[in-house]
Amino acid sequence: MQGNAPTPDGQVADAVKGNWVDTYAPEWSRPYLRLSRADRPIGTWLLLLPAWWSLVLAMLWDQSPRWEDVWIAIGAAAGAWLMRGAGCTWNDISDRKFDAEVERTRSRPLPSGQVTVKGAVVWMVLQTAISAAILLTYNWAAIGMGVLALLPVAIYPFAKRFTWWPQVFLGIAFNWGALWAWVAHTGSLHWAPVLLYLAGISWTLFYDTIYAHQDAEDDALIGVKSTARLFGDNTPKWLRRFIVATVTLMALAVLAALGTDRSPVALALALAAPWAMGWHLTWQLRGFDMENNHRLLKLFQLNRDTGLIPLIFLCLALFA
Repeated sequence: MQGNAPTPDGQVADAVKGNWVDTYAPEWSRPYLRLSRADRPIGTWLLLLPAWWSLVLAMLWDQSPRWEDVWIAIGAAAGAWLMRGAGCTWNDISDRKFDAEVERTRSRPLPSGQVTVKGAVVWMVLQTAISAAILLTYNWAAIGMGVLALLPVAIYPFAKRFTWWPQVFLGIAFNWGALWAWVAHTGSLHWAPVLLYLAGISWTLFYDTIYAHQDAEDDALIGVKSTARLFGDNTPKWLRRFIVATVTLMALAVLAALGTDRSPVALALALAAPWAMGWHLTWQLRGFDMENNHRLLKLFQLNRDTGLIPLIFLCLALFA
């Protein structure tokens, strides 16, 4: 293996060339923004979209959209950006020695020496503190749900050390917004957001297994576990199962929220959300090639669009 030297100008190897961090951000801030993956926004989208699904589904459930929901949507977006950044910082602190041994990750700020561990800790605390200030503007149930979200975030970086299913722990953390946004709108939980949360976890298993195949060889050398390594050549079969689970659980969430007493048009549009999402996931599966890292990354990034598709149909149902 080669040394840990960063790419020119400190750019992270798997970041999109010419991204806003490397192009426009002040030079002093770039290592910290890279630590937060601000140069790779797909993770923020994947964290945010389940919260937006749940918020719209909650409005469909009680037929009571209100102006406060705009702040829930904005707070979810800000919180997703900040907590994704804090979570990635914590992940990189925990994994800095592993990252130094993996081709794709050795150019990250910590293993490449752009940021010290102390500096990363301060940056993580700052992001978490700002996110906490936003959280305190919501109801007590939402505040409690937001605090609980820290537990899976703290555990996730270590999951790959003790289980072949670290993607489950990522899903638990990344889809917490499906529970939080419902509680922020209604003040309590319901079966609908729980089913939606499980659908999001299954979706995470789909896209993060694809993502993990980029590092499967390096992970095997250093002893890191993942579903990509566990499934191996059987990965397409497992990805199909995750598609079926995602679509089924989201459809059940829609039925739990809307019941059968809503207009046929609204129900049809809401049920079209998981159906259309499933087709997009199936289309991704057709292009899956575990030996082509460039394609694996592109497929992973396509999941922003995958998550936007059901959101569009749920919004249409809200106005039907």
